[in-house]
Amino acid sequence: MELTKPQLEALTELINIGYGRAAAALSELTGRRINLDVPKVAVYPIDEISQALHSVLSGEVASVHQVFSGPVSGNALLLLDYKAALLLNSLLLDTPMHPRRLQAAEREALTEVGNIVLNACLGVFGNLLQVHVTFSVPRLDLESVDGVMHSIAVGSQEIQYALMVHTHFSVKDSTVRGYLVIILGITSFARLIQELDTWEKRQVAT
Repeated sequence: MELTKPQLEALTELINIGYGRAAAALSELTGRRINLDVPKVAVYPIDEISQALHSVLSGEVASVHQVFSGPVSGNALLLLDYKAALLLNSLLLDTPMHPRRLQAAEREALTEVGNIVLNACLGVFGNLLQVHVTFSVPRLDLESVDGVMHSIAVGSQEIQYALMVHTHFSVKDSTVRGYLVIILGITSFARLIQELDTWEKRQVAT
């Protein structure tokens, strides 16, 4: 099961709408202009997502993880390598960047960033696809990519697919790369495709 080009374009457009909302919320929260670039979206079978993440992330990564449920349910994660997490924190908190362990305030700031980005994107899914989605409280973990993927579960559904979204935060002439990963079971992925087709038809009709 794969997304067609129109479906992938529709998904990219939906996520970009979410990014616009997330950027506005982050800018208001921090008092400085934050942009999230137009995303690059790819779909992988679940057994290939770890390799895809290893190609762009290494060592310890900071991940903000949130479970969502409803007609489309699964796991959503914002992933940053450790250096990117430190840089993003220094830009958001306007403090010097130091190569050290994340402190409580920094962990809280990263969790809030993840919460805003994940909620904005998943909220757009819910609103524009006209399905009701609820969210768990986000959590921040510091571990390897393999550790992150090992901890993922999607209820009783068999995990089948992962959407990987390349994320670029632009703050104060600096760019921080991150990755949004949405893990879906086969039932939720099929429902997502169905709702994307319905959304496309509504766009054409208006």
